[in-house]
Amino acid sequence: MHTSYRHRVFFAVLLVVVFTGLVEAREPRLSSVRRELAPPISGGLDWINSKQPLEMEDLRGKFVILDFWTYCCINCIQTLPELKKLEKAYPNELVVIGVHAPKFFGERDTENIREAVVRYEVEHPVVNDANTVIAKRYGVKGWPTLYVIDPQGYLVATHYGEATFNMLDSFMKRAIPRYRRNGVLDSTPLHFDLEINKAPATPLRYPGKVLADRGSDRLFIADSGYHRIVITSLDGKLLEVIGTGQSGAGNGLYSDASFSSPQGMALQGNSLYVADTNNHMIRRVDLKARRVSTIAGTGEQLRQYGPVPARRAKSQRLASPWDLYIQGDNLFVAMAGVHQIWRMSLDRGRIGTYAGNGVEDIVDGPLVTRSNDSSSFAQPSGFASDGQLLFVADSEGSAIRAVPISTNGQVVTVLGPNRLKKEMRLFTYGDRDGPLPASLLQHPIGVAFSNNRIFVADTYNNKIKAIDLRTRQIRTIAGTPAPGNEDSPARFDEPAGLSFAGGKLYVADTNNHAIRIIDIADKGQVSTLELQGLEPPQPVAEERSVVLGPRIKFNRVVRPNRKNELEVDVRLELPSGSGLNRDLPISYRTSTVGKQELFNEKDLGKRVEIKDSKPTFRIRVPLQEEKGKAPLRITITFFYCESESKAICKIGNVTFEGLIAVDSQAKQESLQLAYQVK
Repeated sequence: MHTSYRHRVFFAVLLVVVFTGLVEAREPRLSSVRRELAPPISGGLDWINSKQPLEMEDLRGKFVILDFWTYCCINCIQTLPELKKLEKAYPNELVVIGVHAPKFFGERDTENIREAVVRYEVEHPVVNDANTVIAKRYGVKGWPTLYVIDPQGYLVATHYGEATFNMLDSFMKRAIPRYRRNGVLDSTPLHFDLEINKAPATPLRYPGKVLADRGSDRLFIADSGYHRIVITSLDGKLLEVIGTGQSGAGNGLYSDASFSSPQGMALQGNSLYVADTNNHMIRRVDLKARRVSTIAGTGEQLRQYGPVPARRAKSQRLASPWDLYIQGDNLFVAMAGVHQIWRMSLDRGRIGTYAGNGVEDIVDGPLVTRSNDSSSFAQPSGFASDGQLLFVADSEGSAIRAVPISTNGQVVTVLGPNRLKKEMRLFTYGDRDGPLPASLLQHPIGVAFSNNRIFVADTYNNKIKAIDLRTRQIRTIAGTPAPGNEDSPARFDEPAGLSFAGGKLYVADTNNHAIRIIDIADKGQVSTLELQGLEPPQPVAEERSVVLGPRIKFNRVVRPNRKNELEVDVRLELPSGSGLNRDLPISYRTSTVGKQELFNEKDLGKRVEIKDSKPTFRIRVPLQEEKGKAPLRITITFFYCESESKAICKIGNVTFEGLIAVDSQAKQESLQLAYQVK
């Protein structure tokens, strides 16, 4: 699985709902599946947000949602907030596991996925399924795909395409009471070792877009990871910070306003327009009055596919606006979430589709018509213009498109695989300079224009390139395929935003949390902008101190007791000066895997509380046979406090697992287990 061809074959069809006409997407529903044990989730390269690999048996007693995603995919990105809302609604009953099955070369790297997990504030474990081992095991064909697994480890439902909180919440409300009545639901809290808590408090966090204005000597930075807009001088002196630094959608003064992962910006006079991406809004910043207002969007995501006629902007839902360009009274919007270009009339306050039929593809043709011959885009994410054409970074197609600002023209592809067969267009990418028909990009997000050249942030190639429209050639002007953070020789890490001013190209070097400057007039020399006076907002993350505990192996032969039970004696060795919190009982659950006859599976998987618990206690597991062997797993959860008080308390978890053999002739009377808490 190390060639683009094999990935194209495996993910030949993106499971995104596509319509050629105007269709209001109904509330989706989970689809039931044949109830069978969920396949394992082993085989990934690395785990993120977890100190150790997880297995389905670790999560018995919980509902588990497997989210098969890839971080380039806008439909996956739009699903993440829905899952987070669900996780907050059911913190003790649900565990989400992200299975990252990549599309692009760059997305196979664990460090790149780790950056995306922090950037999108993912707070559940994620496994890097770089070779799509787990995805194949589950029969996944595209992104996003969700599978729901019940507390006993059985597949019960699935969904292809974007999921909504309401859809998932409806399922949970129906299912939880039934499993709780049956005694198989474990509501013990589990917390994981989150990467966001380890992220350094840098002045910027994952800046997405930049806008340089030479006339006013200002640089506007979409400080996306900190949910704010930063204004500096072109040499880096702090002028203003707009927003609290916490995710929100509040209007008002700079100090009170809030954004959620803002991206592209457009400047006209004293008005700065902001694509407030995760809020699905367009905001206006009055730079003179120092106030923020909402001019388009309701805050709810548009789930409608196909052309949208112009409507009142404040009541029209949007879908992840990613960049803006303004000319006269028209504000153009890269509506990444529905794969279209939109236009807003600022004087009339109306917004609707300008180009693209909503089908995710790379197809040239008319801006938008009711027939199937309209142009198609694939997650447009960046804008630049020469005043006549709007140049678009069409990210998922690894293409650069040209859209006429006059409604008389047609969409054309400047660079990209638009002439290939349909099944190949979205899966052809690479890193190749030279004549445009043969050149390749890898998920470009940003563009800028100057003097007949389109500058491209070739994001997943970690390069900045320039397309010369006269010679019809593209060449790399800075960067190497390997990510880095150096000026000479220049290295970037997933650069995403570009802006040209005064002979210099300003680069939002996203994963380096930095702004870089390429001096085009001086042989392309690269420097890093020194930001003066900018501090990160506080606090930047919620602390999580408890992690899933270790696994301890065993292999024993014991004899059953008179009731034909396996007796397990457990000893918890607590840190010096600590004691169990006796208001919160110890609980355990037992499970086995594979075909076996020693245990009755109906007796397993249930959460059992031990009242009047002490550090040494006994567990009894019913047996079906007097002799035999089988795998056994026992997961124990307990609460302990320093100095046997309740001032500083923690959750402890430990899993004992191994092969147990039962024989009436065995010398050992019980399985002896011990865990020293560190």
